Amino acid sequence: MKAIGTIGIKKAFLFLWYGWVSWLLHISLPPVRVWLLRLAGATIGTDTVIFDVQFANVYHYGFSRLIIGSRCFIGDQVLLDVRGGVTLSDDVTVSNRVNIITHINVGYTDHPLQTAYPTKEEAVVLKRGVYVGTNATILPGATIGEGSVVGAGSVVTKSVPPGTVVVGVPARFLKKIAR
Repeated sequence: MKAIGTIGIKKAFLFLWYGWVSWLLHISLPPVRVWLLRLAGATIGTDTVIFDVQFANVYHYGFSRLIIGSRCFIGDQVLLDVRGGVTLSDDVTVSNRVNIITHINVGYTDHPLQTAYPTKEEAVVLKRGVYVGTNATILPGATIGEGSVVGAGSVVTKSVPPGTVVVGVPARFLKKIAR
């Protein structure tokens, strides 16, 4: 009951509602999934393919903070935390099992770490032509610059300049992309 007291009845209802919506998205084929997401308030461009994606924290603002451009590809088992906002510009590829995290919350307001790590929301933005490798994690507030590559398994803790390849934990500069 502490959870309901913390988030309130309205958000508890929205949590249940978006749980049902998430199940519907899960059983849908990619073209239907895109249509349903648009219907639910997401902005999605043309020729975008979205496989079986899991959405987190939708009950805060719905899908209004999810913006996906045209010709994007989002693979299976991707986790999109939409609370702080996720923007994928045109021609972005997000490989399987990528985690895009847009908020931090250590727990209830009386959790002993709340003063050191207060709840925060920060959007994640992937600019045009970005490629994110399998099992990478992108943390709140990061912007991945146009034409950049995030290597498989990397953890991005800060923004990445355009035309850059980053790899590792935490992600660090590997090379510039020749154009």
